[in-house]
Formats: sequence, C-alpha cells, structure tokens
Amino acid sequence: MKKAQILVVDDESGVRELVGDVLELEGYEVTIAVDGLDALSRIRKQKFDLYVLDLNMPKIDGLVLLEKVRSGGDQTPALLLTARREKEDIHQGFRVGADDYVTKPFSIEELALRVGAILRRSSSAQATNILRCGPISIDEDQHLVRHQDEIIELSPTEYNLLHFLIERKNKVIRKDVLLNAIWGIDFENNSTVVETYISYLRKKLHRDGFEGIKTVRGVGFQIVERG
Repeated sequence: MKKAQILVVDDESGVRELVGDVLELEGYEVTIAVDGLDALSRIRKQKFDLYVLDLNMPKIDGLVLLEKVRSGGDQTPALLLTARREKEDIHQGFRVGADDYVTKPFSIEELALRVGAILRRSSSAQATNILRCGPISIDEDQHLVRHQDEIIELSPTEYNLLHFLIERKNKVIRKDVLLNAIWGIDFENNSTVVETYISYLRKKLHRDGFEGIKTVRGVGFQIVERG
C-alpha cells in the first residue's frame, strides 16, 4: 500500500523534526519545508496528500500559503499548527480552507490522531460519493451531512436544499429556481419559504468561522468555500 505523502512546513527546526519523526513513525512519507517559499517550490514539483503548516512564519505565513494554493485550485487537505489562541486566527484558517488545527504545545498522540482522521476523510471522499464545500460535506451514499467530523441533523427539505446548493457551489441560484427544484413551486407568489429554510441551514452550519451560505440581494442564494 502506497504511503501517504505529507509536507511539513515550519520555520522552527525543533518543531519540524518532531512532527517529521512522529509522522514517519506512523508510516507516512514526510517532506520538510523550512518556510512558505520553500513549501511553494516543493508543492509545484510534487503531489502531496496532506499539508501540515505552521501558522506563524516569516516571508509567507501559513494562512497566506494556504490562500495561494487554494486560489490555484489545490484542495489538498491542510492541518494548521498554531501557537496563537485567538479564535479569529483559527476562524481565518477555516475560511481560507484549512481542515483542522493543532495548538502548540501539542501532544504527539493528538497530532497523529488528527492527521490520521484527515487522511481517512480524504480517502473516504475519494472512494465514495462525497460533496464538499469548506467544512461541510455530504455523503450521498449514507445521506449524511457533516460539519468537520460532526454529523448535522437536517430535515429532508434542508438536506435537499443544501445538496442543490453544494452541487452548484459558488454559483448564484435564483430564488425561483430553488422554489421549483426543491418545493415544486413554479411561481414566487411572495413566498418566503426559501428564506426560511436558508435561515435554518445557517443556524445549523454557520460556526467555527464558516459563514458560506450567502444571500445575493435581489437575485438569489449561493454557497461558497470561504464565507
């Protein structure tokens, strides 16, 4: 079985060595980058299964690095290492496309568990019918919605609405299109049912910095990766 390829990026040599040693002991193939610029160079040359990124680095920090790779269409899972405890830094990480984070100082057991969980989710998504948008995923085979690892209970209508939006993520869907597709209503008739169910989804899914369900005033609604 092919080993997962992990890129570890940290400007502190002690942290790089610790993380690299832990992941190699877990059976992964590890590549080390000393900063964000080094990481970008390596990413251009090699395909990885996971990025482990320090948040606070000179030249290019972890958030900027992640923004750069995401803007280029690279959806490789990413785990952030952070010494910062402010919630806004963590929220910003999720907004730019992080999958999880570990706060320094961390235990090697926690690091190994979180890396394993991310890689399992990624492998599962490739093997099954999974729709993703930011931290939200829909397992079409099991009819399950998750926010990160947490299963979110949705009504059948909420599920259908979310599924319709994620299938067309980043696109603005007109209200009349949603009314027809989800409720079988072929005219608006001043109905507020779409707005009502959009608010239900936001209450259940908007958390940990993700606010991806958008209203485009006078047009309709969309869901985006980073909200």
